[in-house]
Amino acid sequence: MHFFNPPPIMKLVEIIRGADTSEEVFSQVKSFSERIGKTVICSQDYPGFIVNRILMPMINEAFWALYTGVATKEDIDTGMKLGTNHPMGPLQLADFIGLDVCLSVLRVLHNGLGDNKYSPCPLLVQYVDAGRLGKKRGLGVYSYGRSSSSVKPKSSL
Repeated sequence: MHFFNPPPIMKLVEIIRGADTSEEVFSQVKSFSERIGKTVICSQDYPGFIVNRILMPMINEAFWALYTGVATKEDIDTGMKLGTNHPMGPLQLADFIGLDVCLSVLRVLHNGLGDNKYSPCPLLVQYVDAGRLGKKRGLGVYSYGRSSSSVKPKSSL
């Protein structure tokens, strides 16, 4: 079972079927997930499953766009929010997930699938190496006041 954070708020659970997952175990896990109010999607056991396999390249590409000067972080996030009807842009989402988590998932995808499209952007690596891990640290792509409970990032850096 792959829960999304924060589990009490996020409605989705990915159920990953391993090579030896019996129908009985799968049915029990699915039934449990539905009983706790989750929507279930099913994936075979591949790196990244469904959501992260699609989401992380988008986040990584947003970092590449920022790194190469295509646009500002604000314009990247605004473009994706308004252009794709996402509730937040990919850079802000990366901050909420944790830049270290994003980097780790990209490395798993890159190593597991052997495709360079999953190779982490150097800017993401630099941010993580510098301790800029996102909202949980108060600093990532955006700066978040440590005492601030605001969900909207401050425009700085």
